[in-house]
Amino acid sequence: MNDVDSVNASVGQVATDAGEIRKVKSKRLRRLLLFGGALTIAALAYIELNLRRPIGSGPAGPEVAAAAFREQWSSRQFKLLGIGDSVTAGLGAKSPAHSYFQRMLRNPEDEFAAMQGLCLSAVLPNIEAENLAVSGSTSPMHWDVVQRLEPHSAETFGIVVLTTGGNDLIHSYGRSPAREGAMYGATLEQAEPWIKNFAARLDRMLDQIDESFPGGCEMFLANIYDPTDGVGDAPSIFLPPWPDGLAIHARYNAIILDAAKRRPNVTLVPMYEAFLGHGSHCRQFWRETYDSSDPHYWYFSNIEDPNDRGYDAIRRLFLNAVVSRQSVFAQ
Repeated sequence: MNDVDSVNASVGQVATDAGEIRKVKSKRLRRLLLFGGALTIAALAYIELNLRRPIGSGPAGPEVAAAAFREQWSSRQFKLLGIGDSVTAGLGAKSPAHSYFQRMLRNPEDEFAAMQGLCLSAVLPNIEAENLAVSGSTSPMHWDVVQRLEPHSAETFGIVVLTTGGNDLIHSYGRSPAREGAMYGATLEQAEPWIKNFAARLDRMLDQIDESFPGGCEMFLANIYDPTDGVGDAPSIFLPPWPDGLAIHARYNAIILDAAKRRPNVTLVPMYEAFLGHGSHCRQFWRETYDSSDPHYWYFSNIEDPNDRGYDAIRRLFLNAVVSRQSVFAQ
């Protein structure tokens, strides 16, 4: 081989080597791009399914039968009385008129078309209202409020709405040792005496409310929702892990259900069931709680209260419970 051929061969080898290098670099680039793309997709999926919690828009919750509100129910004197925590006080609603209590009483100016006229003042013209609920309050505090109730006139029939027990569970968010009225982080064994006290306290509250209305009353008692959608993973709502949280929560709701079952004038309002699928896992379509018709978040920024759409749903739940007892009001 002469010098020219040797040079040509060398050049050809260099070209071949350069081509191989380009192929290797191209493969590496494709792999990096594929890996980067997969990582991006995984990150977006994680954000969508675990962190993004859109609240949606428009009505929320069950339909309310318009037929029940076409005629006046009664002309006697009624009182809508609210007792409980921030849910009944309305913390998280965009305005006081959008709390479930006020929306039960009368429609706000921006009411949805399908809900116009579906409120208690439309069918009970002689109704007054008093809301004694206090944000942040616990069941011992609610008992204090109930003990101070003055007897009502015998001519007044009571419609009492009550949310209690939720703050007993979630306070103080694990930032202090668990205690009665602020049991977050407690073990089930530790919570047993507090659970028994809640059962006795709730019985006393319901009995005392009943006694304060000599003219009769109907009580509508909500159970306690779960912002984790029944999963129990407290870090999903930015709180410390609580291994026994679901078990204690279930005991509280069982007590509320039992108290309602034992009294003919107490109706359970299924807030727990209605809010499943609207908490921290609202976008996780594989869960049984997923609501494909409204896969949105119904909680306020503080986690423990509803947002405006959540209050719309609660208003509907309470109204439907009241409608289920409509015949009592006409007596």
